[in-house]
Amino acid sequence: MRRRRAAVAAGFCASFLLGSVLNVLFAPGSEPPRPGQSPGASATPGPGRRGGRGELARQIRARYEEVQRYSRGGPGPGAGRPERRRLMDLAPGGPGLQRPRPPRARSPPDGAPGWPPASGPGSPGPGPRLGCAALRNVSGAQYVGSGYTKAVYRVRLPGGAAVALKAVDFSGHDLGSCVREFGARRGCYRLAAHKLLKEMVLLERLRHPNVLQLYGYCYQDSEDIPDTLTTITELGAPVEMIQLLQTSWEDRFRICLSLGRLLHHLAHSPLGSVTLLDFRPRQFVLVDGELKVTDLDDARVEETPCTSVANCILEFPARNFTLPCSAQGWCEGLNEKRNLYNAYRFFFTYLLPHSAPPSLRPLLDTIVNATGELAWGVDETLAQLEMVLHLYRSGQYLQNSTGSNAEYQRIPDSTITQEDYRCWPSFHHGGCLLSVFNLAEAISVCESHTQCRAFVVTNQTTWTGRKLVFFKTGWSQVVPDASKTTYVKSSG
Repeated sequence: MRRRRAAVAAGFCASFLLGSVLNVLFAPGSEPPRPGQSPGASATPGPGRRGGRGELARQIRARYEEVQRYSRGGPGPGAGRPERRRLMDLAPGGPGLQRPRPPRARSPPDGAPGWPPASGPGSPGPGPRLGCAALRNVSGAQYVGSGYTKAVYRVRLPGGAAVALKAVDFSGHDLGSCVREFGARRGCYRLAAHKLLKEMVLLERLRHPNVLQLYGYCYQDSEDIPDTLTTITELGAPVEMIQLLQTSWEDRFRICLSLGRLLHHLAHSPLGSVTLLDFRPRQFVLVDGELKVTDLDDARVEETPCTSVANCILEFPARNFTLPCSAQGWCEGLNEKRNLYNAYRFFFTYLLPHSAPPSLRPLLDTIVNATGELAWGVDETLAQLEMVLHLYRSGQYLQNSTGSNAEYQRIPDSTITQEDYRCWPSFHHGGCLLSVFNLAEAISVCESHTQCRAFVVTNQTTWTGRKLVFFKTGWSQVVPDASKTTYVKSSG
């Protein structure tokens, strides 16, 4: 398996280095279908195949129309109808079927929300959208993983920034099952590529700090398929729940807050209320501690039509919910409530309450219980999460705590090099590194740990602005360090 992944990654990188036909973001005037040519002809199934060309064409057309709806719908950023190009040939009225292509490469108008992407160590920085030219000299290609339809690779651009590349997985289940059914490799690629195209359009339309950034895209020839689509996105780390359970409560709360903000955005997006039909931790990534949704090809905008509440049953493995059927014939809030309950069962119930500050636990328990019962919508859920952030960041959660009378000696410009002990949860697995609001809280923490005899206040802060402090078992090895201050427990 490791050799196969290495070979796939190397081949993927080489396709950019050696490919001679790279269409740099496809300015108008690209080669149209040749007169009389029907690209659908390449989708003709072999004899004895079930379904036939008509069924495959119907499925491609349905996906094309879905992409068109999302690219046109609403007044959101990046709105605009996808242009047409020869790969899919999916639009009605032509000699065959015509496919949409993503918006033509151009820099959005000045002031367009979400563009250019913010500069940073993991970002290509501000500038025009990336295209094929940016991929000609990539290095360090690594296979990240694959799902039902797509494969993901990590590469480093010539400028040093690392990005993710997504493409249809030629050995994946989606393409393979289609070829087995219809015997039409090119037609099946078109069908699968529409999912990637849909995701690209939604990443563009749903721009938000908790939606993965789309940096660009590229069409190139690959194997026997002309103009295969590759998207270029922000690179994130996979969400590993076992690892998250070992992190500090502050970092786990940040993930839940990120998710709350994302669900609020999806419920009030320019396209309408968006639901994630495939809502699992693997559909998200972490970028600098922030949770971001990356997989949108199974997202749905349309609310469920109904004639009675019998059509509005929200089913989950553990329980079901019945939602109202509106006078307009739509299940009220079904998209929003599906997202919210999935957030509860995959994230909130595991990450929110455990090892939280004691004074915040009642509010956190209320949030978990209310989302588990769908008693709240996303607006109230986010308001309560923001309240937790305010109480924690401002130190108000400490107002009713009893201060310690213990005395500590201050030793400026110094640190303790060893004498560590482990505590949970800690920002550092080799020692006890916690965040505190002020000196009084640091003393309170040290007094609550039986092995603590000293602590070192660093000049580092967390995302909430709280100071990071190392707690120590003693102070026999105090050494100079201008960026830290040591406090040792007074004798007696």
